[in-house]
Amino acid sequence: MNRKLIAAATAAVTAAGLTIAVALTTSATAADTADPAMLAAMARDLGISSEQARERLDAEKVAGQTDAALKSSLGSAYAGSWLDGTGRTLTVAVTDSALANAVRSRGAVATTAKHSVSALDSAKIKLDAKATTAPGAVPGWYVDVRTNKIVVLARAGGEAQARAWAAETGLRGDIVAFEASTEDPKPLIDIIGGNAYGVPGGGRCSIGFAVEGGFVTAGHCGSTGGRTSNPGGTIQGSSFPGNDYAWVRADAGNTPRALVNRYPGTVPVAGSQEAPVGSSVCRSGSTTGWRCGTIQQKNASVTYPEGTITGLTRTNACAEPGDSGGSWLTGDQAQGVTSGGSGNCQSGGTIYFQPLTEILQVYNLRLVTSGGPTTTTQPTGTTTTTTTTTPPSGTWAPYTAYGNGAQVTYGGASYRIIQPHTSVPGWEPPNTPALWQRL
Repeated sequence: MNRKLIAAATAAVTAAGLTIAVALTTSATAADTADPAMLAAMARDLGISSEQARERLDAEKVAGQTDAALKSSLGSAYAGSWLDGTGRTLTVAVTDSALANAVRSRGAVATTAKHSVSALDSAKIKLDAKATTAPGAVPGWYVDVRTNKIVVLARAGGEAQARAWAAETGLRGDIVAFEASTEDPKPLIDIIGGNAYGVPGGGRCSIGFAVEGGFVTAGHCGSTGGRTSNPGGTIQGSSFPGNDYAWVRADAGNTPRALVNRYPGTVPVAGSQEAPVGSSVCRSGSTTGWRCGTIQQKNASVTYPEGTITGLTRTNACAEPGDSGGSWLTGDQAQGVTSGGSGNCQSGGTIYFQPLTEILQVYNLRLVTSGGPTTTTQPTGTTTTTTTTTPPSGTWAPYTAYGNGAQVTYGGASYRIIQPHTSVPGWEPPNTPALWQRL
């Protein structure tokens, strides 16, 4: 490399370092503006104290600025950088040892490497271009600046296949390395109401609503113990016929969101206040998207070939196969999950949904909402103490969720809950003997 260019690069890096150092003395550190929750999570997951987390953030901010300055100045000689386990020591690799002093002048550790980052990236592009022909024994590949190679992962017994596949790209042996791996990667999915998911044995249903730990859907979409896909999970509970509801505990990495797919766009889920008869209601499903209608009747029974389902809500909003399990909303309030019905979205029809409140109560689930959880307990799979939005006694009130064990007074008389529900005007205890028993 031309010595004048080396000298110029060193001077430029040194000047850049002085500029950055001055700027840092007059600006807030990274830790000053860090979210306390993030600091706590760092301390928990990295096994360090909160103060060490703050110090690490500050060191990483300086390292990032130093790395950016060196990457710009070193150009094609830049071979990558990395921090040590403490996050305090930055190492920068160069392909020309004459540039080591330029790295040291910025307070980083210098090391030399054969391949520049641009060369490594170009080599990886060759593998990416043949991704569709990668053998099943290869779960992935990546640029590793520490070893200055492209690393191809191979499952046990699959290294020969991995080597043969990499050789087809024409990559040189000194730029590629192979590493034994037990990785079994799967997509990590946002759990959003109305989105499709794969049901046990094949086929498709729709997500109802995100709950803490997973999602609720229709019971006829799968039996307890069955596995779902995209998002992956295990059906923890399912009831069909009689009822038509289920809940799925999603695999780690899938994120429940307080959203429903509007096809296109999303709408927030703020709560689960039950809407009265005559209310508008919209549903989301992976076959016909976003469709609306009105609530016609409640506490309906319908007989399918598999048996009779009771306690459903009857609507004139359309749906089609594949929409099963999907979300029903009035405004931003969750109402239930699609069960079934008749007709289609060309000729119209009558569609029933399973009310959400019962599902949450039966399985002790918390609905994920834009304002935080709304009802009952963590889905731990074990018996836990249930909390409700209503104490077990008091004066009956509309738009209130009454769960198991609730007792109320109305008109001077006392009543005990028979069927958990969210009350609406007209459902006063004397008028609803199917819901309340007079004491």
